[in-house]
Amino acid sequence: MLCYLLYLCNLNYYIMAEHNELGKTGEDLALNELLKKGLKLKERNYSFNKAEVDLIMIDRKDLVFVEVKTRQTAEIGEPFMAVTKAKQRQLIKAAHHYIVSKDLDVNARFDIVSIVHNSYRTTIEHIPDAFYP
Repeated sequence: MLCYLLYLCNLNYYIMAEHNELGKTGEDLALNELLKKGLKLKERNYSFNKAEVDLIMIDRKDLVFVEVKTRQTAEIGEPFMAVTKAKQRQLIKAAHHYIVSKDLDVNARFDIVSIVHNSYRTTIEHIPDAFYP
């Protein structure tokens, strides 16, 4: 029984490690895509309470809070569809905290970068102004 439990724990560890690696790869791909479009990186993985903003970018005079969603397949829906209203509220709270704590006077927007990445293909969709506070 102990061996079986250890097997399940190790299996779960490897699944989580693979998931985290895919997320990191997705953030790198998103960052490169946004840099190519002329945005500039301000901060990466900013967290406040339980919320994390994957990328904070500058686009001309706008401060852009970016949520990156990466999947290996779009069979169950495009990755951007995983940004629920609850997730949006968390991102908005984190963005508000960021702006207030840094005493910034800026226009803010919320973008999503939706990525399908596997050994066969990589598709990147940038959705500016994906949602509003």
